[in-house]
Amino acid sequence: MEKVQLEITGIEYSQTHSGSYVLHLKEVNGSRHMPIVIGSFEAQAIAVELEKMVPNRPMTHDLFKPILDIFHITVKEVIIHQFREGLFIAKITLIGEDGIPTDIDSRSSDAVAIAVRFNVPIYTTKQVINEVNNLSEVNPQMEDSLTDSEHFEEAVNLEDEVKGLDMDELENQLKEALEQEDYELATKIRDEINKRKK
Repeated sequence: MEKVQLEITGIEYSQTHSGSYVLHLKEVNGSRHMPIVIGSFEAQAIAVELEKMVPNRPMTHDLFKPILDIFHITVKEVIIHQFREGLFIAKITLIGEDGIPTDIDSRSSDAVAIAVRFNVPIYTTKQVINEVNNLSEVNPQMEDSLTDSEHFEEAVNLEDEVKGLDMDELENQLKEALEQEDYELATKIRDEINKRKK
């Protein structure tokens, strides 16, 4: 299996799947892209870690670090290794005290959320990234149908709520959103702050 390393280039609200987001992955030192539609919770879990937001209490993916540390298990890498009927399948490679790697089946979004927390590489295979890019070339509108889950939760589009606020209000709203553990709103506010700083 020939591996291709990926990097996260962004997360944005999906224009075609209500309540969903597109996780943009790109090959390191290359031009091929691998967009994956993910649920709002998974998008928040990835964005919170990427933006170094500190929630009041640990999110679900945050629990893995202390648990694995207690049992002296390390995360080696994550690999999005299959693409079947528009659905991505991933695995997380763990190494125990015996040094033997063990692969755990995972949704791609959960695997990425773990990867960013453990600072480990994200890979796909040459076959998967070629297939995705071939499909995108044939049908450029297909991007939003490449998913890691067959079901998505409904979410409120919060963009209009943050666009009318000035920078001081945005900073205050961000603090409140984090205190209330409303990570979807916090992500939207952080995106708006970053846009304005540019």
